[in-house]
Amino acid sequence: MKTLLPGRFPYRSAFLALLLGWLLSAPAQAQTRATITGQLTTASGAPIDYATVTLHRATDSVVVKSEFSDGQGTFRFEQTAAGSYLVSASQVGFVRTWSKAFTTGAETVALPVMTLAASGATTLKEVKVVGQKPLFEREADRTIVNVEGSTLAAGNTSLDVLSRSPGVTVDGNDNIGLRGRQGVLVLIDGKRQPMTGSELADYLRALPAEQLKSIELITNPPAKYEAQGSAGIIAINLKKDQRVGTNGSLNSSYGHGRFSKFTSGLTLNHRTKKTNTFGSYTYANRRNYGALTIHRDFFAAADQGRRYDGSTDQDNYSIGHNQSHSWKAGLDYNLSENTVVGMTVNGLQTRSVQDGTNLTTLTDASGNPLRGYNSTNDREASFPNVAGNLNFKHTFKDSVGNRELTADADFARYETNRLQYLDTYYDRAPVEQFYKRYGDQDGLLTIQSIKADYTHPLSKQMRLEAGAKVSWVYSDNDVVFRIPLERADNSLDLNTLVRDVNTSNRFRYDENINAAYVNINHTLPKWTLQAGLRGEQTRGVGRQDAVQPDINANFTRNYFQLFPSAALKHTFTDRHEVSVSLSRRIDRPSYGQLNPFRSYIDATTYGAGNPELRPQTSYNVELTHTYRQKFSLGVSYSRTDDPIVGTVQPDTVNSRIVKSTSQNLGTQHYYALTLTAPVELAKWWSVYNNGVFYYSRFVGSVAGTTLGASNARPAFTLSSNSTFTFGKGWSADLNTEYQSRELYTFFDTRPRGEVAFGIQKSLWERKGNLKLNVTDVFYTGAIRATSTYDNYVERFYQRGDFRVATLAFTYRFGNDKLAPSRRRSGGAEDEKRRAGGS
Repeated sequence: MKTLLPGRFPYRSAFLALLLGWLLSAPAQAQTRATITGQLTTASGAPIDYATVTLHRATDSVVVKSEFSDGQGTFRFEQTAAGSYLVSASQVGFVRTWSKAFTTGAETVALPVMTLAASGATTLKEVKVVGQKPLFEREADRTIVNVEGSTLAAGNTSLDVLSRSPGVTVDGNDNIGLRGRQGVLVLIDGKRQPMTGSELADYLRALPAEQLKSIELITNPPAKYEAQGSAGIIAINLKKDQRVGTNGSLNSSYGHGRFSKFTSGLTLNHRTKKTNTFGSYTYANRRNYGALTIHRDFFAAADQGRRYDGSTDQDNYSIGHNQSHSWKAGLDYNLSENTVVGMTVNGLQTRSVQDGTNLTTLTDASGNPLRGYNSTNDREASFPNVAGNLNFKHTFKDSVGNRELTADADFARYETNRLQYLDTYYDRAPVEQFYKRYGDQDGLLTIQSIKADYTHPLSKQMRLEAGAKVSWVYSDNDVVFRIPLERADNSLDLNTLVRDVNTSNRFRYDENINAAYVNINHTLPKWTLQAGLRGEQTRGVGRQDAVQPDINANFTRNYFQLFPSAALKHTFTDRHEVSVSLSRRIDRPSYGQLNPFRSYIDATTYGAGNPELRPQTSYNVELTHTYRQKFSLGVSYSRTDDPIVGTVQPDTVNSRIVKSTSQNLGTQHYYALTLTAPVELAKWWSVYNNGVFYYSRFVGSVAGTTLGASNARPAFTLSSNSTFTFGKGWSADLNTEYQSRELYTFFDTRPRGEVAFGIQKSLWERKGNLKLNVTDVFYTGAIRATSTYDNYVERFYQRGDFRVATLAFTYRFGNDKLAPSRRRSGGAEDEKRRAGGS
């Protein structure tokens, strides 16, 4: 079946006319922005290279931007708005030095030579005096979580840190949401991981937080970013060592909740003026558990509404053991002052073993017990993954501004090997019976992509960005289920297992996406404009060997869509700033969501993909007011067509077996109010407060259950994160969050919250760091929810190893002299989130 998906963009002409009007009217108001230049020297007149140079507002010393000095000690700040500024400079072994206040207008400002005096104290001590980055920072289009150096990183996983970030939620099925919405694009160093849902969560659990530098939460990205991700982008940035010479770090942590968790790693870096060679290795060995209690009520159609038809009660318990080896190696080489080439190779080898038990009791409509189930569900899985990247960057020197060309070629190979042993004992009439079902899944996913981006300054005030990308994806999943042989007398031969033709299948998926974009940035006094347009052509072909009777698993889809975006910011005074942004985005189904193969959870529950899923598209608009560059108030609205939602429904063949899958609804309307309030209660105590108040309404129906206004309710998320600096190397964090009751499609989730704290001590002139961190102190992170349909109601209570105390140690060694980082991320970020998961 060939389906053409329309662009669904009835207002495209009016919208583009509005953007064109902005672009044509903006130059009439243009005024030249200033360039600030200067040079750093020692007392003897020698240049100081790779020093940190910071531009501050003269009125309150707020940081505007930072740069590094080059090999001749010179520095340069381009595109600087008119105003009064100060410049500070610091380097290892020198005293921080400040310039006199100066004013910029339309001309280039050349500062007098700044001489840095030698200091007996180390820069590490100096940093302690100046203060490290705050845990949370709010910029015009994003919120930044500075993980490096905080107690958030103490022995935690990347998923732990992400779940405590402002506005981020992780539900009981490990789906990641942002400000109450699902459909988030997750990037790691600019690259998307090949998974969603529980598989992405498992990957983030295997990635130690000690490797993180920061997390960026971007709710309305410009056209340069992939159109994927209707709720926005979560960009996870890993640490990049910028010190020259040979250096590195060692880290190790041990945590204990109900079970132990151990992580240890090493990073190495060798940087010269021409080359930068880097590598890392991390080993993680973590044990955990999960407990899930489920009550299910089944209903049948009746003349007057519905009729109760019985229930089931389940107790599930599992113990998991995950071991992972992750590594990365790379080289950057400066061909010339303006040209850099690089390559990286990274891999992740994960092995997971899970032993689970399930006890299920069935009752009829009168409450009489029926057949019961007692199951063991043992799983083994391994994920050998490897990815490589080649990149190129060239800068063209120009009097107007530097032009830049970058290019990336990526290849990634992800394998999946899963074994499952599900043994079930039926303990009541009609007959007592023992049943086996063994599963063997082999999966292969390859991703190839080529992309290029070009930046061209049209004037001092206007910059043009353009780029293109081509990607190819091939996914092949072969799953074989074996069940006992049925003898001629209908009895089962438990010693002979044969292929189950009804559930075994092989599903292959080929996808090609061709994309191109153009983006314009225009800066005026007190005004900033960004407008862009992205086009993406998608062709996907799915083929299944064993077609199930009720599923059309063979399909061909070919469609082209446009994704406009725009942002406008106006600064009224140095205290008040208003910005508005709008965009159109898409969420394509993940490759796992399209794959109809079954994954059995127990004898009465299985999950499966849905090859009939269509992409969801959304229009998003956001208006934000910022006060004193700290406090912000934002309102946003989003309309999503064909939203992809998770559902649980009785199987069409056996009504007491439940199927978990994904389906399209009609429309989603989302309204949100976001508040950000960072305050400094004392010099040693700063607090970052964030609140998101939202209302999400879905329209559509599943299995006869229709959603409308009566199936929606307001909800909110509150978080408060305190940072304490006590002096003498001591600091601490206290993190609290609360999620109100939430009604999302068919799921009604009870309120829940969490309190976590950490304390750390710097050792040996900040080369060493010892941290103690405790998560979910009061064990309030468990999830209770109800899923309601006309024919089915499910109530569940989910627990895990949430409360964990962790002791972590980090030691940095080698040269402390900084240099600008040239390391770049690759271009395969678009496909990798969708490459699996259900």
